[in-house]
Amino acid sequence: MTPEIISAMLERIEQDNIRFLRLQFTDLLGLPKNVAVPAKQAEKALTDGIGLDGSSIEGFVRIEESDMVLRPDPSTYAHLPWRPRENGVARFICDVCKPNGKPFEGDPRHVLRTVMADAAKDGYVFNTGPELEFFLFKMLEGRPTTQFQDVGGYFDLAPTDLAEDVRREVILALTEMGFEIEASHHEVAESQHEIDFKYSDALTTADRVVTFKFAVKTMALMRGLHASFMAKPIYGINGSGMHVNCSLARDGKNAFYDPDAPLQLSETCMHFIGGLLKHAPAITRVANPTINSYKRLVPGYEAPCYVSWSASNRSALVRVPAPRGNSTRVEFRSPDPTCNPYLAFAAMLAAGMEGIREEIEPPAGANGNIFHMTAAERERAGIGTLPGDLAEAHRALLGDDLICKALGPHVVEALTSVAQAEWDAFRTAVHPWELDRYLATY
Repeated sequence: MTPEIISAMLERIEQDNIRFLRLQFTDLLGLPKNVAVPAKQAEKALTDGIGLDGSSIEGFVRIEESDMVLRPDPSTYAHLPWRPRENGVARFICDVCKPNGKPFEGDPRHVLRTVMADAAKDGYVFNTGPELEFFLFKMLEGRPTTQFQDVGGYFDLAPTDLAEDVRREVILALTEMGFEIEASHHEVAESQHEIDFKYSDALTTADRVVTFKFAVKTMALMRGLHASFMAKPIYGINGSGMHVNCSLARDGKNAFYDPDAPLQLSETCMHFIGGLLKHAPAITRVANPTINSYKRLVPGYEAPCYVSWSASNRSALVRVPAPRGNSTRVEFRSPDPTCNPYLAFAAMLAAGMEGIREEIEPPAGANGNIFHMTAAERERAGIGTLPGDLAEAHRALLGDDLICKALGPHVVEALTSVAQAEWDAFRTAVHPWELDRYLATY
């Protein structure tokens, strides 16, 4: 960071009347963490960084390797609009470094930046535009519940959609933080919502995903509600997804568009799809990282569970929306909003780039409703199935050298520890379903 940039940032912090700075980063699970410092420490933070005990953070390091340094990214500076203007609070998103100044290999932001730098060797910029769904639930005695805040449906308006005010306040706050909001609406399920923001390069978008979830939760809590990004909080209704629209730009042009090709999709686009489909089982481990994620990836609720692609079919894992030209894109529909966006985008890009470099041709597109096909019909069509639980997904990750290399051995080892602990806790727990099913009978 140059002295000129540091000087400009210090001047802006003073002009904004900022008195506290939040130095934000994410752990392996994609959860935001921060160290708060007085604004008087801004110059030190911007020049030398601020120390951090990495042994206390999920997926970082052991206690004997605990010293880490947070280095703010000046491009991520934003005033937190829900805090008072007087004695304001601002945040920087930080890169996590070792004491010697080198990037920490367990920092999810570094993982994504590394994979993007590899794609840049071939002249590509990876752009993503996620669509995050979430629920707004009532709070009871200060604790979250699964009681609906409204009973609206797809695109409903107030008074049916009682969360309209919350969505408006979230949009205003995000706009003040530099987001360009494209749309917001009520989703299919009761109390379920979606707010879409404009696409950008994958690193900027991943930063915004983390900020988005933090802002939504904060604004909801201020109105006595709980915003949940859990993939499947309630049985029998739609879960929440994070469909990721993505494309590659080269020399300022959309590399997925070819006006003379079939469906106007370039070979680059088709090979990118081929790579996504080839590595979809391994990507699932980071795109759907919780035990609960796999309660969403089942037939009947619009979430994909079959490895296929289509130019229109929403039951496919990979869908190509209708717009062409600079809007040509691929929609990867399996991720859910509990994922770490840095790791999910890194895995997707690594898979797509292998598809381009190895010229991997995708199978024929699936035009019919895959959910209505029999197992035999899917097998004849070459349509595989995504992993059905976290343990299966993690085995798929460990068996995929490309995705493991993209994430790096430190992250893969940490993900293994998390998966083993989660799966052991889940499989040994006695669930209410089991009691309802067996207690009176046996």
